[in-house]
Amino acid sequence: METMMEVLDSFKGLKNSTIIDNVIKAWTIINNRGFERIGCSISGGSDSDIMLDIVHKCDKDKKVRYFWFDTGLEYQATKDHLEYLEQKYGINIERERAIKSIPLSCKEYGQPFISKEVSSRLETLQNKNFDFKDHDYEYMAKNYGITVAIWWCNKKPRFQINQNKYLKEFLMAYPPTFKISSKCCNYAKKNVADKMAKKHNFDLMIIGVRKAEGGIRASAYKSCFDSESNKGYAKYRPLFWYLNSDKEDYENNQKIIHSNCYRKYGFKRTGCACCPYGHVHQELFKELKVLEKYEPQLYKAVNNVFKDSYEYTKKYYEFRAEMEEKEKQQKGQLTFF
Repeated sequence: METMMEVLDSFKGLKNSTIIDNVIKAWTIINNRGFERIGCSISGGSDSDIMLDIVHKCDKDKKVRYFWFDTGLEYQATKDHLEYLEQKYGINIERERAIKSIPLSCKEYGQPFISKEVSSRLETLQNKNFDFKDHDYEYMAKNYGITVAIWWCNKKPRFQINQNKYLKEFLMAYPPTFKISSKCCNYAKKNVADKMAKKHNFDLMIIGVRKAEGGIRASAYKSCFDSESNKGYAKYRPLFWYLNSDKEDYENNQKIIHSNCYRKYGFKRTGCACCPYGHVHQELFKELKVLEKYEPQLYKAVNNVFKDSYEYTKKYYEFRAEMEEKEKQQKGQLTFF
């Protein structure tokens, strides 16, 4: 589209001010801030679908290059969806291979468990032969560093081990017997993005992060746009302020079609296939059953790569359920007396 008004006209009937303001900002950043070499990271997920629609509508000079990171554990449904997006928008989504695939990273460094923060902290502790005892803050800080000490001893509300209920108690009762690591994301996505940005000398990178997602990735940013970064390029997050309701309004108004991961498999999110990150126990194991039905070869692969983490995750949630039941009984006894 040649003008901002033409873009806005394509949203007839939409009364969502968040979306309208967002589209105006996207047009301004892409066209009026002097950026000439723009990269946009496409995941094939629902947030990414909306982001691509916004960016493509606002990219009047067709200067945006689109990329997808092949981590080595990707749904066929996602790969098929990329082809659909290329045909729909008349674009080329360049496939970038991982520096180290997820299977290789997990074999070399360890498997992800619960979340990136949890995995990173446990990796540090394991590398220093931690005994998983309930040591005090001073001991932890001296031997394992302040960051890990704050986490293990629950010294900071948003970044503490108690963010995952009874996780500390579980780790002390059942210390991990396999290597845990957060490095798979770095070598399959983060470092690949940095390498790609440097290779093409981008002055702006567009990524699909939403504040409402929560977690470390979303909390690392305070706004939708950073004019400067230590990477040498600006960063723009078009969907940063979108709530789930805003996504729904956009999808309905613009007739956005998501991949079969959502429409056929019934997943709530996508990414690396059945990754242990970001899933509550019930959702993760539901997804595995669905994957076995629709993509049996990939099902075998993820169970091979994440076998120890899956078993440990299941054990953790069983432990948590037992502890919650004991807590419930104790409260009931106190109420009775």
